[in-house]
Amino acid sequence: MTVFLIIIVIALFAVTVWQMSKIFDLSRDTTHTDSSQIANEKDNKVNGYLMLMFVVFLYVISIYCFWHYSKFYLPEASSEHGSEVDNLMFISIALIMFVQVLTQGLLHWFAYKYRGEKGKKALFFADNDKLEFIWTIIPVIVLAGLIIYGLFTWSDIMNINEEDDPLVIEIYAYQFDWRARYSGEDNTLGKANVRFIQGVNQLGVDESDSYGNDDVIINELHLPVGRPVLFKFRSQDVLHSAFFPHFRAQMNVVPGMITQFGFTPTITSEDIRASEYMVEKVARINEIRKEKSKELMAAGEVPLDSYEFDYYLLCNKICGQGHYNMQMKIVVESEEDYNAWMKEQQTFGETMAAQKETKEDVPVELEEAPMETEEVAVVEKKNN
Repeated sequence: MTVFLIIIVIALFAVTVWQMSKIFDLSRDTTHTDSSQIANEKDNKVNGYLMLMFVVFLYVISIYCFWHYSKFYLPEASSEHGSEVDNLMFISIALIMFVQVLTQGLLHWFAYKYRGEKGKKALFFADNDKLEFIWTIIPVIVLAGLIIYGLFTWSDIMNINEEDDPLVIEIYAYQFDWRARYSGEDNTLGKANVRFIQGVNQLGVDESDSYGNDDVIINELHLPVGRPVLFKFRSQDVLHSAFFPHFRAQMNVVPGMITQFGFTPTITSEDIRASEYMVEKVARINEIRKEKSKELMAAGEVPLDSYEFDYYLLCNKICGQGHYNMQMKIVVESEEDYNAWMKEQQTFGETMAAQKETKEDVPVELEEAPMETEEVAVVEKKNN
């Protein structure tokens, strides 16, 4: 309500100033002034200079933004195909900026150079085939080349060579978390369906499918460096989007269907933490957290922990209230460390067997023991 009242006051103040300016105009001596609504040479000259000043300001602010905010760029891509994506992105930006600088410069320079002057008459011609050919065929050639280059790049990324023996991992999305299901020693995922979700079987893996017995379900994604990985995505509820920013990968996770994407990690978590870019970034973040911790401690609250970089899988679709916190840690490590970690994990078959043993250990009389007549009467009395 306070904000609404402030907006009303500002609007009324603006109207008052406008009305006062009209009164001031009406009270001026117009004998020696030009009160015409038609722009004169002085007006045209002022607007011409303003156009030049604006384009200079536009160039200066653009250069400043590219320089100052370059520290927020993502670091070097951590996947094989990431460099191709970055190249495509930078080529697109370079073409856009070239056209923008050229066209905006000409637009504002012409507005100044050909401003209205007394005795100057504009040259008019209905059409010019040469000019129309130039500004039509050049964009067509450039855009066609960019699109073809993009299609070839996309085709190389999406066509995964099965002969490379990629590691098959299912990424399962649900509000508001991720689960990873590794394909086990046979590198083949077992069948799954949301209808099979029950108890510890949170991903709905089909128990009757032998391929699923050696699957490993975990909430932290570990990837071996240098090995191709094929991700198969599945959603339990709504549309999600699996976003791997540092690996330049993203794929929609659609309910009722399986989508897939693959890449080869090239930089381990330890190596990227030691990179110059990440060391500087982590230092800046910890400096900010340190200052914030002082404020928290002064208010009697718990200070913030020191920040350490980790890869993360994020959701890039607004999928509900918990969307902002839908993330899963990714650890890229050596093949030896990955194999050692995998040996420590429990397979789906072992998990289901442990659940059955737990059920069998519960005495039948405790599960289905009938209540005595007096107990039934007491329960009914409480319910009523």
